[in-house]
Amino acid sequence: MENAKSVIAARVAKELKDGDVVNLGIGLPTMVPSYLPEGVNLVLQSENGIIGTGTKPTPETADPIHITDAGGQPAVASPTGAYIDSTVSFGLIRGGHVDCTILGALEVDQEGNLANWIIPGKKVPGMGGAMDLVVGAKKVIVAMEHTAKGSYKILKKCSLPLTAINCVDLIVTEMGVLEVTPKGLVLKEYNPEFTVKQIQEATEAELVISDDLKKMS
Repeated sequence: MENAKSVIAARVAKELKDGDVVNLGIGLPTMVPSYLPEGVNLVLQSENGIIGTGTKPTPETADPIHITDAGGQPAVASPTGAYIDSTVSFGLIRGGHVDCTILGALEVDQEGNLANWIIPGKKVPGMGGAMDLVVGAKKVIVAMEHTAKGSYKILKKCSLPLTAINCVDLIVTEMGVLEVTPKGLVLKEYNPEFTVKQIQEATEAELVISDDLKKMS
């Protein structure tokens, strides 16, 4: 699907409320603020030490050596934001003050387990704040494309090293919206470009179809 990332980001934006403190993972999640409904303003938190992240600085105003977001990209606090010590930042996360974290995934399974930080044998910079965020935030949304080059990403059981267990609340892909529940993954919304059968075929885990299944808005 050509515009998959835009479809995902736009749908995730509908989950957020005005004034929410939100942590965005790198990549696709950073697109979400562009799709917020009018009147919805977020307090964006960067775990390395910004509360109230502002708009991306221009090359002239950026300080790429001293001020970056968690992904290493130039960042700046908004006029009402602040730079904070990383211990204070993680205190906010671990204290349950982050309303929502939105992040990508390598794998998610039907129990809400998440693997998103390493593929064994490949060099990575580290887990970063993901482990803290997915257990400290009030809501965890995985925003990702449904498959990886045709391979399952939504599984019965994750095979990669886990970031955390039973932490994911909602999965949003270009195919639909899936809620993690005690009875399994419930398909709540589907993209009308796909049939329910196609969504199930692209998912290793067995889906529970909601009695109130809606078209993905």
